[in-house]
Amino acid sequence: MADHKPVQADYDLRTRALVSVLTRKGLVDPESMDAVVEYHESQVGPHVGAGLVARSWVDPDYRRRLLADARAVAREENLTGFQSTDLVAVANTPSVHNLVVCTLCSCYPWSLLGLPPTWYKDSAYRARAVIEPRNVLREFGLDLDDEVEVRVWDSTAEVRYLVIPQRPAGTEGMAVEELAALITRDSMIGAETLAARGQQ
Repeated sequence: MADHKPVQADYDLRTRALVSVLTRKGLVDPESMDAVVEYHESQVGPHVGAGLVARSWVDPDYRRRLLADARAVAREENLTGFQSTDLVAVANTPSVHNLVVCTLCSCYPWSLLGLPPTWYKDSAYRARAVIEPRNVLREFGLDLDDEVEVRVWDSTAEVRYLVIPQRPAGTEGMAVEELAALITRDSMIGAETLAARGQQ
């Protein structure tokens, strides 16, 4: 639990071997698999959520709408996965830090953030995040001042959350695309903050 970065294993090699065997047996179609991969690389993933967050940093009206009704914004943007699921955006501020957990399982906005991190699904994280969020965040390397309020949001099958991290200092004048490149998946869960430009 001390290190929230996923352990790297040779999943790519295993996946290629499995696909090769299944293809030879006629159980999978490589072109269909390529289409699925392309969809998940371009239409869903953390770059989608980062685009929403970056735009909220530069467009006050968009930010207001995102915080008021993120699901409506997702529908306007033709984002997938929110037809039967509510989406709630919460913003970090100098006095409030938001953290997302799913205590029952690992409900998570896949279309905005891509694959959930391994630690998000871990039972220790799911149990401890609501009981001792400051300690959990400290183990992630995020030591918040005592005066910062920590709010924990528990995802469900009906409601998913997106954290809008604070905009890093030194990013004034940057384009939305440049800002989006600074935003990490973990910051949109609340497990980390974004460093000021030049300190990454």
